[in-house]
Amino acid sequence: MSFPDNSFDAVYAIEATVHAPTLKGIYSEIFRVLKPGGVFGVYEWLMTDDYDNDNIHHREIRLGIEQGDGISNMCKVQEALDAIRDSGFEMLHHEDLADRPDPSPWYWPLSGEMKYIQSAGDIFTIMRMTKWGRFIAHNLAGALETLRLAPAGTKKTADSLALAADCLVAGGKEHLFTPMYLMVARKPE
Repeated sequence: MSFPDNSFDAVYAIEATVHAPTLKGIYSEIFRVLKPGGVFGVYEWLMTDDYDNDNIHHREIRLGIEQGDGISNMCKVQEALDAIRDSGFEMLHHEDLADRPDPSPWYWPLSGEMKYIQSAGDIFTIMRMTKWGRFIAHNLAGALETLRLAPAGTKKTADSLALAADCLVAGGKEHLFTPMYLMVARKPE
C-alpha cells in the first residue's frame, strides 16, 4: 500500500482481503500502516475446520466459490488466525458469526428455497434464484448478448456466478465455508 508506516489508528476490511494473493501478505501490510496500539478488524471469507482438501466434493465447492467470486486461494480458519499472528498482531477476538443462532441462514437469498420467503420483498429475491428464475435470467442474458445489447461474455459470467451461488449454498449447508469470520486484532504498543 502506498501509505507510510504507522499512518492509521484503525483499519477494517469487509469481505475484501480474501481477494489478496495471501492473507499474511495483506495482513502484514495492514500491520505496517497501523500505528502502535492500532486495531484491525476483518470480516473474512474462509473454509471452516470441517473442510477437507482431500475430499473431492469439498474441493469442488471451494473451487466453485473461488472461480465465481474471483478468489485466488481461500484459506481455512486456522490459516487466517496464523496469518494474523504471524503478521505481528495480538488477537483480541475471533468468531464465526455464521455459527450464531439465526432462524434464516446467511445463504437464504442464494438458495432459491421458497421456505425462506418471509415478506413480499423476499419473493423476487428467492424467485430469481429458483431453477426457473435462473433459466429465464441466463437465457435473457444470452439473448441480450446475441442482440449486442450486452457485452460478449455476459452469459458466461452469469453462468460462473450461478455456479458460485450453488457452491456458496452447499458450503453453508455443509458447514464447509463461512463468509462471516470476524477477527479483531491489535498492533502491539
